[in-house]
Amino acid sequence: MAKTETNNTDLARAEILWKSADALRGQIDAAEYKHVVLGLLFLKYISDSFEARRDELKVELEADGITGPQLEGLLENRDEYTAERVFWVPPEARWQNLPNQAARPDIATLIDDAILAVERDNPNLKGKLPRDYARRGIAPEKMKGLIDLIADIGFKGDRAKARDTLGRVYEYFLGKFAQAEGKLGGEFFTPRCIVRLLVEMLEPYEGRVYDPCCGSAGMFVQSERFVEAHGGQKTDISIFGQESNPTTWRLAHMNLAIRGIEANLGSQPADSFLRNLHPDLKADYILANPPFNISDWSGKLLADDVRWRYGTPPVGNANYAWIQHFIHHLAPPNGHGGGVAGFVMANGSLSTGSGGEGDIRRRIVEADLVDCIVALPAQLFLTTGIPACLWFLTRDKTGKNLKHGGRDRTGETLFIDARKLGTMQTRTLRVLTGGDDGESMLADGMGDPNFDSDLGRIVYAFRQWRGEPAPEWWDEAEHGKWAYRDIPGFCKTETIKGIGKHGFVLTPGRYVGAEAQEDDGEPFAEKYPRLLAELEECFGEGERLMAVVRERLGGLQNGG
Repeated sequence: MAKTETNNTDLARAEILWKSADALRGQIDAAEYKHVVLGLLFLKYISDSFEARRDELKVELEADGITGPQLEGLLENRDEYTAERVFWVPPEARWQNLPNQAARPDIATLIDDAILAVERDNPNLKGKLPRDYARRGIAPEKMKGLIDLIADIGFKGDRAKARDTLGRVYEYFLGKFAQAEGKLGGEFFTPRCIVRLLVEMLEPYEGRVYDPCCGSAGMFVQSERFVEAHGGQKTDISIFGQESNPTTWRLAHMNLAIRGIEANLGSQPADSFLRNLHPDLKADYILANPPFNISDWSGKLLADDVRWRYGTPPVGNANYAWIQHFIHHLAPPNGHGGGVAGFVMANGSLSTGSGGEGDIRRRIVEADLVDCIVALPAQLFLTTGIPACLWFLTRDKTGKNLKHGGRDRTGETLFIDARKLGTMQTRTLRVLTGGDDGESMLADGMGDPNFDSDLGRIVYAFRQWRGEPAPEWWDEAEHGKWAYRDIPGFCKTETIKGIGKHGFVLTPGRYVGAEAQEDDGEPFAEKYPRLLAELEECFGEGERLMAVVRERLGGLQNGG
C-alpha cells in the first residue's frame, strides 16, 4: 500500500476512534480527558512494541536451538529490548493485564501502578508520564469502555509502521482535544499547516533545532519529518526545547518518545524567561509559537538581562522579549542553511511603538536580521481570532550558507501578504492548504508541498527570492519559470532604506500594494450605468427590509 493510502487509512481509523472516545468522555472536561486518553494510548503502544520485539526475539532464539528455561530467561532480559530501542515493559505494566481487570473499581489505581513501573524501569521516562488516573475521579465503567476501545488498536508488527500509525493517531487526537478545549487548546497545539509552513521555509536539514515554548513538540516532529523526506536521518538534527506547563511538558515527551525522537527538554518544566534551561545554546534553527501579548512575564525582574541587546522590552508585553530571546540563541550560520529563526507573532508586533517596541524593531531591522515577514489570514489559530504573522530572522543573507546555495540578499527583506489565502475548515477555523500528509509533489506523500496549494505559493516565492535552485520536480512548461518576481497584492522585496521610509513598520500590506485587477473588457460607458442601477436596486431592497423590521418590532411592542 502506498504511504499516502496508509496515512489516509490511519486517519480514518483515528477519526472513528476519536468519536468513540469522545462519546465516553461525557461531562469530563476535555483538558482532563486528554491526559487520560493520550496516556493510555502511550501505554498501549509501548506494550505492543514490546510484545512485537518479544515475538521476534523468540523466533531468533528458537532458530539458535535455545528452548526451555534458558529461552524464557532471555525473553525477560531487559537488554534484549533496550538494545533495539524498544522500551522495557515490566510484567505488571503489560497491556494484556489491563482488559482482564478493567471492570475492577480500582482500575485507575492499577493504571497508575503500571505507569509507575514503566517509569521505574526506563529512567529516560522518569517523571514524564501522566500517572494520576486515580486522582481524576473518572467512573470505572467509563475507564473500562476506554480501555476496551484502545485495546482494539493494534501497534504490533513492523515497528516503524506501528510508530508512524501511533504518531498520526496521537497528533490527530492532540488536534481534536485542542479544538475541544478552545482557546486553552492553543497553548499546547499549533495548527499543522502553520508548523509545516515554518519548517518548509526554514528547511532544517541538519543541526540544532530549538523551541523555547515547545507545547506538545509539534515543531520537532515536523522537523524530523522534513529531514526524513529529504533522505536524512533522525540523528541529523539535535532537539532542544523548554515548556513551562507541567502537563504539556509531559505531552511533549510522550509525543517524541513514540516517534523515537531523542530530545533535551530540560529535567523539568520551566519558564524560558525566568529559568532558561539552555543558557549557552546557540541553535541553528529556531521554531516557535509563543503566547501572544502576555503581560505577566516578570519583565521587572529581568530589566538588565543580557538577552535584551536591542532594547529592554516593556514590562506589559512579552512579544519583544520573545523575539530577542530567539535572537540571543541564534547560532552563526553553519554552511548548511542554519542560523535562522521562524516564529509566530501577533500582528501588533509589526507596527507597535509603545513601550520602546518601535525602537527595538528599528534596531533589529537596521541589524539586517529580518529576512521575511508573512501576514497570515485570520482564524488560523485556536487561541485567538486576531490576525497573526510569521517572522523569519537570519544571521546571514549572503546565500553562501544555504544548503543548496542562494543569492546575496543583504539589506533586503521579503514581504508576503497571505491574508487572502486559506479555506474555512469549520465555522470558526481556517486552514492553509498543503499542510497535511500526502499533500506533496512526490508520489510517496513526502517532501515539498503541492505547487498549487497555499503553502506552495508562499514557500516557493520565498525559496525563489532566496535564489535557491529549482527542485527536481519543477517543470517550467507546467509551473512557469523558476524566478522570483514581485507580485502586487502578494509579495514584494524591500530594502532597509525603503522600510525606514515607512517608519520601520513591517506590515506586509504597506509594501505589496493592491492586487492587480483583471480588465473585464466592459467599456466604462456601459459599466457605470449598470453598476449605478445595481446600487439603486440595493438601496430599494434595503428600504424594504427596514420596513419589514419596523413592522415586526411594532408587532412585538403591541403584544402580537
